Amino acid sequence: MTSKRLLVWIEGAVVAALAIVLSLIPTGIGTSFSVSLGMIPLTIYAMRRGTLPGIYAGLIWGLLHFLTGQVYFLSVSQVLIEYLLAFTFAGFAGLYHGKIAQSVKEGNQRNLLGYIVAATFVGSLARYFWHFVAGVVFWGAYAFGGMSPFVFSLVMNGASGLATAVVTALVAVGIASKFPQLYLADEKISPVNQEK
Repeated sequence: MTSKRLLVWIEGAVVAALAIVLSLIPTGIGTSFSVSLGMIPLTIYAMRRGTLPGIYAGLIWGLLHFLTGQVYFLSVSQVLIEYLLAFTFAGFAGLYHGKIAQSVKEGNQRNLLGYIVAATFVGSLARYFWHFVAGVVFWGAYAFGGMSPFVFSLVMNGASGLATAVVTALVAVGIASKFPQLYLADEKISPVNQEK
């Protein structure tokens, strides 16, 4: 393994650790709604490095929930879906890696910001789809006042997923506006308006 490739995987592990630390910050309202702040570094890393590194970092992030005692256990299949599949799929924000890098290199701010928002929503949708599935299959018995498990999971996971995507997109766009080079894997990072 080359040192450059090793650096990518080490960076992914550091990002996963940062994501789990941010997950410890309480952002929940009630038992079913929360904003997942860990999506911010994971999404930015996936956009910077690509889909496979993003998936790797997401998997590590999911596994770290076990080490920190942040796992709600109903069954083995529920845990596999919510902590391994869901967090792994968050790495699909990396699907826009090439378009984002190209936009930075061309100095096309409008395209850059559009791709960042799209990537953020793709990663969030991919992750929260699995939380939605788990909500229907495993958590439906806890639905409010006889609400159908489908509607309950759609509302709760949809609200959390949307809020997470919006917060993540705002931070990622803010960073891109000031430090677009962050989205290029091998570039020095300096402010946009810094004199050379």
